[in-house]
Amino acid sequence: MKNILYLFLALTSYAISAQTTAEAYLNSAVSKFYLDDMKGAIVDYTKAITIDPSYVEAYRKRGLAKEELKDFSGAIADYTKAIEIDPNYAFALHDRGITKGKLKDFSGAIADYSRAIKIDPNYATAYFNRGVSKFYLGDMIGACKDARKAQALGDDASILINKVCN
Repeated sequence: MKNILYLFLALTSYAISAQTTAEAYLNSAVSKFYLDDMKGAIVDYTKAITIDPSYVEAYRKRGLAKEELKDFSGAIADYTKAIEIDPNYAFALHDRGITKGKLKDFSGAIADYSRAIKIDPNYATAYFNRGVSKFYLGDMIGACKDARKAQALGDDASILINKVCN
């Protein structure tokens, strides 16, 4: 019984240590990201993921860094992995939608924004960006509706409202 307890404590200690180390790499990566060192940030996000392959936030933030470097397919892959780990991760869905929009996949972007909104009905930015995608697809009524909803939730959607709702 005593040996089992020691084994449990050792495994628990290792798990806490690994999580702390992964978090340290994430924090380092975030600092590098804000210092505009995207390549360095990606290295540290990758180290965090290597330590904790289920670290959903590390995948999402690595996707953001890849997107800054115009590696859109790499960014989408990271957002998709984050969503596979946590299907209710609205931020990753939203970010993937933004990247799809940059690749002119407005229908795909709308699908991602819609899933994010289903998870978080008060996600104002997702409404705004879905409205922008609808605008690019020629759906002015849908774009106006989403812009007004974003505005009601506190996002400044006036530019889109002025463009599509008048």
